Amino acid sequence: MSDALSEAKSVFTSLRVALAVSGVLALVVGILLLVWPGKSAGVLTWILALFFLIAGLVNIAIGIFSGKGGGWARVGHIALGLLYVVVSVIAFANLAATTATLAIIVGIFIGVGWIVDGIVSLTLIKQAASKGWTIAFAIISIIAGVVVLFAPLYTVLVLWWILGIALVVIGIVQIVRAITLGKDEKSITNDIRTELA
Repeated sequence: MSDALSEAKSVFTSLRVALAVSGVLALVVGILLLVWPGKSAGVLTWILALFFLIAGLVNIAIGIFSGKGGGWARVGHIALGLLYVVVSVIAFANLAATTATLAIIVGIFIGVGWIVDGIVSLTLIKQAASKGWTIAFAIISIIAGVVVLFAPLYTVLVLWWILGIALVVIGIVQIVRAITLGKDEKSITNDIRTELA
């Protein structure tokens, strides 16, 4: 078998495996988000708390063992590390409350972001090529932001469901692409064989 043919097969095999693995992973995560939204959000919060714990320990270690930087830099690393560790311990101590709090905070940020985006759009009406669309976007954005601020937890739940549905669809499409890529591989390898003959 020629080098070009084996290289083409290797590339297609790698692509198929990557598509299949990412597709299965997206499908599984999407199903978990849809079937157990609370549990999957709790797992995400647990991962975030673990990240804060590791980041805290790393910052403390840098503050203690780093010979670089002055005394204030070392104190800053230790203080930041201790803050991360405390946040992590609080999150682990009451995972359900931390998950709900994070969801509310994310919802509030989304609402405020949409309101600010709408207000900024209104300030740019004079420069806008399509004033009607700009005004419509601004009004919808501000109204959506206000609605989200009154129900941030519900908004995050809806977004969580949308994310789950999107991941399921993306996963199925990736798996189908991995399967159908075999036909493309046969076609291209046949073309290479024809050129080599």
